[in-house]
Amino acid sequence: MDLITFDAPGGNVEAHVATPPSGSGPGVLLFMDAIGLRPELITMAQRIASWGYVVLTPNLFYRDGTAEELMPKGDLRQPGERESFFAGVGPRMGNLTTDKSTADTEVFHQTLLGLDAVVGDRVGTVGYCMGARLVTRYAGSHPDHVVAAAGFHGGGLVTDQPDSPHLSVATARAEFVYGHADNDGSMPPEAVQTLGAALDAAGLTATNEIYPDAPHGYSMADTSMYQEAGAERSFAELEALFARTLR
Repeated sequence: MDLITFDAPGGNVEAHVATPPSGSGPGVLLFMDAIGLRPELITMAQRIASWGYVVLTPNLFYRDGTAEELMPKGDLRQPGERESFFAGVGPRMGNLTTDKSTADTEVFHQTLLGLDAVVGDRVGTVGYCMGARLVTRYAGSHPDHVVAAAGFHGGGLVTDQPDSPHLSVATARAEFVYGHADNDGSMPPEAVQTLGAALDAAGLTATNEIYPDAPHGYSMADTSMYQEAGAERSFAELEALFARTLR
């Protein structure tokens, strides 16, 4: 993988930069899922870049190792492989506290705006799985810059803690698109409703829907949870969101 590196609060971060055919465009910050920065995620970033955007995808788990070190070694589409890999993911997710991720996001934001290929300071963001939580907080902490925010098969967007991600929409000004997994224990229907109420209370334009029969992780073609219908719907909604807000 062709990666750049830069300094962050916890050390040296690797990130991938995908550029559009034109060579420049509005910036997009992509927050990875818990599986990590890997070829499949880069393929997804390149697809988004092909629409005319510069996409920065950092290794959020940089404190725990390089992208290469943390990358799955087995085929996560095979029976038991995804479950086996996730047995080691919990500590990494636990290590990425809200305070740490907030400090990291500030660096990612400045790095994105500092890329030569990025045009303007209005940006979009998209996150998958745990990345959807970071997207939500990013939009709330940078309302003057983040104009489009999308989260797909996100988990834990609504909690009973004071740092619950859904509370961040109160200070956001972005248009939001959420595509939730169906029958997802980490984001049940009542949580989706609570998120929707928060978006409404903030007066934001938003799509907040459960994708029928789409399992948690539906967008990741390199895992056994991939569902083509959900994945393609997420890309279509994301492309339309960015076209409405970043163009």
